[in-house]
Amino acid sequence: MEWINTVRDNCKKATFLIEKKNQTGISKLERIQLRLHLGTCSVCRLYAKQSHKLDNMLGRFYTTESAEETLDKSFLDHLSIVVQQELKK
Repeated sequence: MEWINTVRDNCKKATFLIEKKNQTGISKLERIQLRLHLGTCSVCRLYAKQSHKLDNMLGRFYTTESAEETLDKSFLDHLSIVVQQELKK
């Protein structure tokens, strides 16, 4: 049960799981680990809420038809690559 203590006390792992959950989804074990950590860490709970809000805001840029509200496609492609590389670390 060492993994329980490791995740409970590891904000870096928790933020990774938060972002992974938002991007690709997480396994049942990862979900349990994240819930354990979020139950004890108010900073990561706040991070999870803010991350969710940012994802929703960015999602609107992808779906909008207005030229003033869209981001440059090459910038979005680059941003997507950078985020995926960071998630793999």
